[in-house]
Amino acid sequence: MVLYKRFLSKPIGEILIEKGVITREQLLKALELQKKESKLIGEILINLGIVKEEEVAQALTMQYGLPYLPLKNYELNPEIIKLIPKELAHKYSLIAIDKIGNTLTISITDLLDQEIISQIEKLTNSNVQFFVSTASDIKDAYKRYYQD
Repeated sequence: MVLYKRFLSKPIGEILIEKGVITREQLLKALELQKKESKLIGEILINLGIVKEEEVAQALTMQYGLPYLPLKNYELNPEIIKLIPKELAHKYSLIAIDKIGNTLTISITDLLDQEIISQIEKLTNSNVQFFVSTASDIKDAYKRYYQD
């Protein structure tokens, strides 16, 4: 099992400030809101209209050293997607996108919960490789590929 450690030890808010995407005042406002809401700081900044989802995803790629994958124009294999149960995919905001040999590639919005790595590896009997995608891209993929 490969555990992903932060590539950069900086919080995502600091990365967004350094990239010139947000100001310190905007971050402080979002941090105050975070005390009242149990949401990720990136999600709060998006909901406030301060940043775009892609900007948060790009900051996460810097934070974890993972590549960014926009799913909008990516054709997914429904059989690969079925390797991850819908409930698990929704819980962790992820989707299986490819499998080559014993390596399952997954796109995820955030890798805060490291337990998901071992869960998926056990479930699929595969090694897991991650990409970062926006929540909207993953939700759109759910609509296209997970049939109720």
